[in-house]
Amino acid sequence: MILSIQEEKENVRVTLGGDIYVQDASTLREQLLPYAEEGKSNFVFDFSKVTFIDSAGLGVLVAIYKRAAQNNGGVRIQNPQPQVAEIFTLTRLHHVFSVDPS
Repeated sequence: MILSIQEEKENVRVTLGGDIYVQDASTLREQLLPYAEEGKSNFVFDFSKVTFIDSAGLGVLVAIYKRAAQNNGGVRIQNPQPQVAEIFTLTRLHHVFSVDPS
């Protein structure tokens, strides 16, 4: 699921891959929340290799967004596959996150 995490000053770049289901969400949360708690404010997720994300995975992204917003930052989703971009649209999360098309 997580392919890599890179830190750059206040930014965290996360490359994800495959399907993100409920069983992956807790791992994702455990690995990413410490960065937000350290004060990292901008999270950039490369979704080019993600084929599906369920509500638990979306919940983790929302939790990261809330922490980032407390630090005057945000979450950017880059290169989502069409079926994943549709999930962000259907859930209206494209109004919360910056979603950059592929």
